[in-house]
Amino acid sequence: MERALPPHPLAATAPPRRRPRRAVAVALSVFGLLAGGVSAVAASGSANAATTAALGSNWYASAPYLMPEDNSPPDAAAVMDATGQKAFQLAFILAQGGNTCSPSWGGTSSIDTDTTMPAVIQTIRNKGGDVSVSVGGYGGTKLGQTCGTPEATAAAYQKVVTKYNLKAIDFDLEEPEYENTAAIHNEIGAARILQQNNPGIYISITTAGTNAGTGWFGTQMLLEAKSQGFTPNNYSIMPFDGGFNGAAAQTDALVKFNQILQSTFGWNEATAYAHEGASLMNGRTDAAEYFKQADFQTVLDFATTHKLARYTFWSVNRDRQCSGTVDPGLSGACSSVAQNAWDFTKYTVKFAGATPPTSTPSPSPSTSVSASPSTGTSPGTGTCSPAWSATTTYVANDKASYNHHNYHAKWWTLNENPSSSGQWGAWADDGPCS
Repeated sequence: MERALPPHPLAATAPPRRRPRRAVAVALSVFGLLAGGVSAVAASGSANAATTAALGSNWYASAPYLMPEDNSPPDAAAVMDATGQKAFQLAFILAQGGNTCSPSWGGTSSIDTDTTMPAVIQTIRNKGGDVSVSVGGYGGTKLGQTCGTPEATAAAYQKVVTKYNLKAIDFDLEEPEYENTAAIHNEIGAARILQQNNPGIYISITTAGTNAGTGWFGTQMLLEAKSQGFTPNNYSIMPFDGGFNGAAAQTDALVKFNQILQSTFGWNEATAYAHEGASLMNGRTDAAEYFKQADFQTVLDFATTHKLARYTFWSVNRDRQCSGTVDPGLSGACSSVAQNAWDFTKYTVKFAGATPPTSTPSPSPSTSVSASPSTGTSPGTGTCSPAWSATTTYVANDKASYNHHNYHAKWWTLNENPSSSGQWGAWADDGPCS
């Protein structure tokens, strides 16, 4: 359910981890800015207030993660039309510059000057939907690490809630933050304060999953919440990236996490399930696990049968088949499994209690994409750049062509073949050329 960090100029970026998943580290880029959005969201506009008030919590519980500034973001309006989804979990809020108590998107785009997200949110709300915002994720510096106290952390998050008129927020508490006792104290305390100061706000807590349900740090996070007397709408685990072999291992982890919730909070089984959620990763994971449509259906059946409180996944950006080779490797912009566009989003729609449309959209640049990180350029046929040379030193944004594809360098590189540099190499594929 992971966070974009700028690549080091001389090294490949880390692979995408969706909280582990969401760490897809690519340069911030808007790929065909999600349609329809050029106007800012008013902090307290009556139209927005009416829209968000009318959306049921079932939609916040089923909102899949969407990164509008990374990983070739799709057109949110088109996804809504194709699937019936009404809510999205926008990701991720981190500490501005990595050392302040100021909220920003991905640690780089301050909410004070942000223009992309208001446009995206307005597009979604204009179609009768709404958003939640996810804070934290895998990697990067979290506000709980920099703000010093629960009160200061809550004040920073309140700026996000107020600016975007939020009715829902997700705390994605995982590595490395959840290994920091003081940071988790601040995050849980901030969630508790937001809950008190924003009556009715929907709050989810997302953390790492293991074959035992969750690990030691996840359990310590639950104990911190218990000590503060805080109960969110749900605690969700991410059952992937840890030796999970198919849906059976995922549902087994959910059963074991239910037992942890029971023993921690003194709940019975039904009450624990009513406070439990699953946050999945579609397609290929960081650990080269593969979760396909049938796996999502199995976990959905488990979630509805046991009346889980949440069922979501990371991410909508990945909910489309990679172009060319179906599985070119791990990608933040496609699933690396065979699929129709938005197959996985339709499962979250079903969890919300709705029926997705039966028609399947035709593949297009917005629904079937290269596994390369977003370049801001739609794939297509164009004039080839000068041919790549193994003896030429290239720096960021230098262009070259190889094997009828144009590429641009993401950072300094020498003698790295563009076609073999892969998702996390120095070259980004800009599409075919002639």
